[in-house]
Amino acid sequence: MQRYDAVVVGSGPNGLAAAITLAQAGRSVLVVEAADRIGGGTRTQELIAPGFVHDVCSAIHPFGIGSPFLRSLPLAEHGLDWVQPAVPLAHAVTPEEAALLPRDLDEATEALGSEYGRAMRWITSNWPRLDDHLFGPLLRFPGHPVTSTRFGLRAMRSAESAVRQMPPATAALFAGCAAHAFLPLSSPLSAAFGWFLMAGAHRYGWPAAKGGSQSIADALGSYLTSLGGDIETGWRVEDLDELPAHEITMLDISPEGLATIAGKRLPSGYLRRVRRFRRAPAAYKVDYALDGPAPWANPDLAGAGTVHLAGTADDVAEAERAAFEGWFHPRPFVLVAQQSMFDPTRAPAGKHTLWTYAHVPHGSAADHSESIEALLEEYAPGFSERIIGRKVWTPADLENHNPNLVGGDITGGAHTMSQLVFRPFLQRNPYATPLQGVYLCSASTPPGAGAHGMCGYHAARAALAGD
Repeated sequence: MQRYDAVVVGSGPNGLAAAITLAQAGRSVLVVEAADRIGGGTRTQELIAPGFVHDVCSAIHPFGIGSPFLRSLPLAEHGLDWVQPAVPLAHAVTPEEAALLPRDLDEATEALGSEYGRAMRWITSNWPRLDDHLFGPLLRFPGHPVTSTRFGLRAMRSAESAVRQMPPATAALFAGCAAHAFLPLSSPLSAAFGWFLMAGAHRYGWPAAKGGSQSIADALGSYLTSLGGDIETGWRVEDLDELPAHEITMLDISPEGLATIAGKRLPSGYLRRVRRFRRAPAAYKVDYALDGPAPWANPDLAGAGTVHLAGTADDVAEAERAAFEGWFHPRPFVLVAQQSMFDPTRAPAGKHTLWTYAHVPHGSAADHSESIEALLEEYAPGFSERIIGRKVWTPADLENHNPNLVGGDITGGAHTMSQLVFRPFLQRNPYATPLQGVYLCSASTPPGAGAHGMCGYHAARAALAGD
């Protein structure tokens, strides 16, 4: 086989970002992917009926468009186009009442309160001083230490404490954004996810990729090949020894995946750390093909790209605690994306797709589809009458489709204090492994989940530095 300077295993955005970073540095690169198409968590398929295009995993990408690395690439020249909904996010408190998150900060301040506006204006105006640190390992000296410390003091709080002084609708909206952490809202640092995601909405919006999330991977793959990189699909790596001769190995896989393909080489102490690595609660996903848009009781929900069906801040907190502690909740936190409302390429004329998932216990084998559909019917009376077909993804189904989603965990590992700061393990270089020249670059490394490619970028920079 041909010799390469580097081989990347896995073709999610992080694997492709790592490959691009290495290729930009003049290294010869091969990407190998087990599936028949690149993409990882950014794959799109016709799952239910012809013409209905569904995002299999990730769907809305505030930090795809906002990624410092992806922004530096000419991805528009390679087919990537972002579609912005009229409203980034709506949080349904009741079927009739919703809190909306407008992209415009002045509108948001009017709707959500002056305290929110003051806090968010400071964060968004200082974003250029924050994003390099927030999009990378937290255990490094920030370029702007005073600004980072001020944000850190706000971010280290629990979401429950952060919402205490907020008006009820604003508190519910913030709690819903903080719930993207898959943590109890009483946990330290859970507030960081609320501020980060809401600031992202004001800076970049919460867009979808036109035609589906697959467009992100395809654009990255196209740019990589323009740099001379090679991609081979349909190659499931069972052992590192089967790869062609090379010097640098980049692994866009989970720590558990590393133990599977390199376990015989890894020290026993490292394998114990892998076994102790804590997983987050799971996603339980249902894709719908609809004979018309969701008939929301509150018409404001129709203008939002993402909708939280979650109730009050206390309701969100209870549902997230249940998922984290491992017990069934009849009203889980449910997220909805309605890309076809803004991207007509997603469904036949007059028809629509609906992408939705609930936060459930890790590896849950229970049937949560009835709970999800009951909430959809409650907030959109007559929803069930518009269903043409559905595709249910249990946590086991998600893992079978993408082995990185261990037990249905779509975050790359729990965002506990230790695993957020020392992700994935306590070590000087979070991307290094005990094996010479072998690096992890998946969402289990900093800065974590999202179609931003920053895990791959930082891992590749570490490899180039020989760190």
